Amino acid sequence: MEYIPRLIFEENEGSILAPFASMSKNSRGRLFPEKEDDYRTCYQRDRDRIIYTTAFKKLQYKTQVFVVHEGDYHRTRLAHTLEVMQHARTFARVLRVNEDLVEAIALAHDLGHAPFGHAGEEILNELLKDFGGFDHNLHSLRIVDYLEKRYPGFPGLNLTYETREGLARHLTRFDQPSFPAEFAVNPQPGLEAQIVNIADSLAFAAHDLDDALRVGLVSWEDLYHSGISLIREIMNQVASEARNQPQYTQQMKAFRLIRHLINSFNIDVIVQTRQNLAGYQFNSAVAIRETAQPVARLSAEYSESLKLLIDFLYHQVYKHPTVLMMAEKGKMILEKLFRRFWDNPKLLPVSIQKESFADDSNKALVIGDYLAGLTDRQAMDTYEMMFEPYTKVMSYGFGK
Repeated sequence: MEYIPRLIFEENEGSILAPFASMSKNSRGRLFPEKEDDYRTCYQRDRDRIIYTTAFKKLQYKTQVFVVHEGDYHRTRLAHTLEVMQHARTFARVLRVNEDLVEAIALAHDLGHAPFGHAGEEILNELLKDFGGFDHNLHSLRIVDYLEKRYPGFPGLNLTYETREGLARHLTRFDQPSFPAEFAVNPQPGLEAQIVNIADSLAFAAHDLDDALRVGLVSWEDLYHSGISLIREIMNQVASEARNQPQYTQQMKAFRLIRHLINSFNIDVIVQTRQNLAGYQFNSAVAIRETAQPVARLSAEYSESLKLLIDFLYHQVYKHPTVLMMAEKGKMILEKLFRRFWDNPKLLPVSIQKESFADDSNKALVIGDYLAGLTDRQAMDTYEMMFEPYTKVMSYGFGK
C-alpha cells in the first residue's frame, strides 16, 4: 500500500483531537476542487499558501498603533499577527482542536488591513461609502478569494471553507463585519475561528499596552490608578518580586507586568472555555456552530477587566495627540491619493489599469483595492511622488 503521510495525519487527528474539533478529512472543501496533497492536510496547505502571499509580507510594514517609520521597536501588523497566532495555538492545543486551522486563520486574519491601521480603514470606508464601504475583515476574504493571483486554475488562494469562515466571521470589539450569506448558516463559526477571535482581543490589548509603556504614552502611575483591579493586583505582585533585586529595572517591571497579564487572561480563557465545553457536551464541530453565544470566551470577571483595559487604551493611547496626529496624516494621505486617482485613473500603475473601469462602482473597487494594498511606506512614497514637485518618480519604479 502506498505511503501517504496526509492520511496518517488525518488518522492522528481523529485520535488526538476532541470530537468538536474541525477534522481535516471532514472539511467542507474548496470552491474549486483540487487533488489533495500527499504530505499536508488541507489546513496545512491553507497556512502555507497564506504565508507566501504578497499581502502577508506587506504586514511587516503596516501600522499596528504607531506608523512604521516612527521607530524600529514598535509592533507592526505582522508582529501582532504572529502574537495572535502564538496565543491561539496555545488555546488550540490545550482545548484539543485543530492547531493547523487555528494557525491559518490567525496568520490571515489581518491581511485586509489598509495602511495606517484603523485610521486607514476609517477613511477608506468613508470614501467608499456609496460603493459598499470598506471593512478589513471582508477585505481579507477578498484578498484570499480574488486579489492574490498565484494559480492558473482559479482566482485567489482557493482556501478551505473553514479558513475562509474564520476570516469572514472575525469578531472583536473593533471588528463587527456583516459577513456574506455563505457564512451565515449557523449562529457561530467553528471553535477554531472563535479561538482566533479571543486571541486577537487579548493580544492587541496586552501588547498595545506594552508599546505604550515603552514609548511613554502611559506612565506606571497612570496605569496603577486606572481603576482596573486586575492590573493593580499584577503591579503589586511585580513590585513584590522587584524588592531587593537590582536587576528589576523599570523596563523589566513593564515586561513582567505584560507577561503576568497575558498569562492571567490566557488561563482564564482556557478554564472558562473548558467549563463551557463540559457544560454542553458537544460531540461535533457542527454542534459548536449551533450555539447562541461563542464557546471560547473569558469569564465575566475577566471580560470586564479586558473591557476596562481597552477603554483605558482607547482614551490614553488611541486618542493620544501623538497617535491622533499619525492617524490624521495617514487619513490625509489616503484621501488625497484616492481623489487624485478618481479624477485621473491613468495615474494608477499600468498593472492596476488592466482592471475594469466599466463604471464608477468598478473604479471605486479598483482604487480601493490598490490603496488598501499599500504599506505605510508605499502610501507615503506615492503621496510624495504625486504632490511634491521635486521628488523623482522614475527612481521609485512607480507605474509598473
